[in-house]
Amino acid sequence: MANLNVAVIAPNGYSKDIGKKGTVSDITLYDIKQGSTTVTLLEPTGYPDRLAPLFYSASMSDRALVVVEAIDAKLGECMVMLHSVGVSEGYIVLRNFIAPEQLAPLIKGTVLESYEIIEDDATAIREFLLAAAQDGGRPAEDVPGAVPVDHFFNVKGVGTVVLGMVARGTIRKHDALTALPTERSAQVRSIQKHDDDFDEAVAGDRVGLALKNISVEELDRGMVLSADASLKRTTELSGNAELVGFWKHPLKEGMVLHVGHWMQFIPARITSVGGTDVRRPQVTMTLEKPLVHPAGGRAVLMYLDGGKLRVAGWLPLE
Repeated sequence: MANLNVAVIAPNGYSKDIGKKGTVSDITLYDIKQGSTTVTLLEPTGYPDRLAPLFYSASMSDRALVVVEAIDAKLGECMVMLHSVGVSEGYIVLRNFIAPEQLAPLIKGTVLESYEIIEDDATAIREFLLAAAQDGGRPAEDVPGAVPVDHFFNVKGVGTVVLGMVARGTIRKHDALTALPTERSAQVRSIQKHDDDFDEAVAGDRVGLALKNISVEELDRGMVLSADASLKRTTELSGNAELVGFWKHPLKEGMVLHVGHWMQFIPARITSVGGTDVRRPQVTMTLEKPLVHPAGGRAVLMYLDGGKLRVAGWLPLE
């Protein structure tokens, strides 16, 4: 079963003609299903009032679909988010007679420069995304699975159910998992993918997990369900930040940023700034709570008081 996760950066509800509406919160999910091939569309419906939904949608996606209605600050912030998260593949739909050459200077040097421009046709986009899902998903990893939790609730007769994307590895029925960064344990009672039951789920799959031995009161958005002992729980980050070219604020000691990874969006205070390269400053940050992450990857740096651009760049994770 192939699945593709797509962040849809567009007017709210754009996906309703492409997929079937599912979970609704500050992010709204839409499903496309054809045989064993599925696509999950993620719309950041709480954005632009809140930055977190845009981060969540980008962070858990393999590709992006960007609908350009105007060349403005909102488009710029979305573009910087996709670039900072590293969503390197995607599609652009141009509206309101905007020509590719008008957009080209803005996206030059960003991940959007390689995105394919496609027609604004819901049926064609649906078929296009299904074909992309069939072509391949995330590479297989021989590690225990990790599922960052985005929604959770109690279902009568079933118990605790969590929703999320498998960020890496494989999750299997009856696995014993830890709700990181806590030590709370849970067991997988059953796995659903797009309303069908399965014995396992792999990286890139959208899943609903019925859990034993844990209550909804013990869960929180951003928790990572995993048995992977190699995952780190970090309360301090240090390294050379990669600031995007559009970012104009210098990072300063005492500044409070938000650090994003998977479904985590954690306040962090800068305790030191050094180095001679203003675009790659050496920073150390103390986090309000532990960040769960594998070695490698990146943490997106966001400054909620940044005005029209609240995405600063990213920090490599060791």
